[in-house]
Amino acid sequence: MKFSKRRATALVGVALASALALAGCSGFGGGSGSGGDSASGNLTFTTWASKSEEASFKKLVKQFESEHKGATVKLNVVPYEQMFSNIDAQLSSGDAPDVFRVDYGNLGVYSSQDQLLDLSSYFSKSEISAFQPAMWQAVSYDGKPYGVPHQTDVSALLVNLDMLKQAGIDTSTLPKTQKDAWTWDQFADVAAKLRASLPADKYPFVYNWQQAGAARWLSWLFQANGKLIDADGKTPAIDSAAGTKALDFTKSFFEKQWVPPTSSVKSSTYADSLFSEGTAAMGFLGSFLVPDMANLAKFDWTAIPMPKDERGATDLGGNALVATKATKNPKLAAEFLKFMVQADSMSAFCAATNELPTRTDLGGDKIAYAVRPDVMPAFVDQATTIEPSDVKQLTSPAMSAINTALQDQLDAAFIGGQSTKDTLAKLSDAVKEATK
Repeated sequence: MKFSKRRATALVGVALASALALAGCSGFGGGSGSGGDSASGNLTFTTWASKSEEASFKKLVKQFESEHKGATVKLNVVPYEQMFSNIDAQLSSGDAPDVFRVDYGNLGVYSSQDQLLDLSSYFSKSEISAFQPAMWQAVSYDGKPYGVPHQTDVSALLVNLDMLKQAGIDTSTLPKTQKDAWTWDQFADVAAKLRASLPADKYPFVYNWQQAGAARWLSWLFQANGKLIDADGKTPAIDSAAGTKALDFTKSFFEKQWVPPTSSVKSSTYADSLFSEGTAAMGFLGSFLVPDMANLAKFDWTAIPMPKDERGATDLGGNALVATKATKNPKLAAEFLKFMVQADSMSAFCAATNELPTRTDLGGDKIAYAVRPDVMPAFVDQATTIEPSDVKQLTSPAMSAINTALQDQLDAAFIGGQSTKDTLAKLSDAVKEATK
């Protein structure tokens, strides 16, 4: 969802006074399990949601209750802007919901502070194997699962077919899968051809790294086979040959006027707006924006894979469902989480919301998407480029602080003239400070 990508930081450690004040806010019911460690009783489930997500959650809650006699789930749908400040306050005051939704980038903040239910005893090895390894890694901390990977969304490359044709690019040969994805050099050739044919106020493409999305720059680092943080979770690894290659390449986007000068990481104008209005011929955009593009883009467009270098890579979007450690009914909470990610539940939710599954048995064309089903396979295929090592870095508890540094240093490099050497050195220092 669009607003889920624009949260700058996780609001953890709210002062007790704020916690007590916010805990009583209307619509944020706390844990109410009354059945002890049983598969019946009451649960509260707090989430933000789009209209299609809310309708899907309601249907699935009703189905769960019909299949679990004696169980009730109170669904609390709240504004995203208030979601985590209230969750943090309720965790501080001991009045948190039994189950809540959290984005993968911030899940590590909660699991590392021992605030979530360890689900190790509730999932067998065969049940775990039904999920994409990278997505199971996304809900794990120190080798233990603290949530379930409910859905994901990733970026692919949307292209304005009309603008490409006008530039003399044969759209019948556009790549369709990772196997034939453009290399960085091929992508650069397309960008150069577009730049030569477009008027000065139009651009070859736009990238979606604005504001809290700065971490999406890491896709280029991963494509170059680089790392942000070493395997120990602490040692900076970005100041490397791969880091230099990725930063030099992305700096060239601005130097060669391939992207709008107002589309740097600190811009308040988002990539989807620049693509849908026709300012950019191509746009790196998330699958969650497909319904918006179907309504707003008044031209012929499709989705193709992101370019690749040493390997393919993309960003990690989407959300997990978690249970709080203090829930009064952990067994029922675990049963609800398992129900929400079983194949038929996940298929129904993703089909209605244009989001991507995290199960290995729901790939390809197995989901009947409600909007533009013709472009969704590109996103499903792109999601396979996410590797567990990428996820471990992207879900580090330190990512909120690192993301702030990415905003500052990438902006300085892209439009402030800061050298690649200085940028990588400052990012290394930021990683070292954030992972202390």
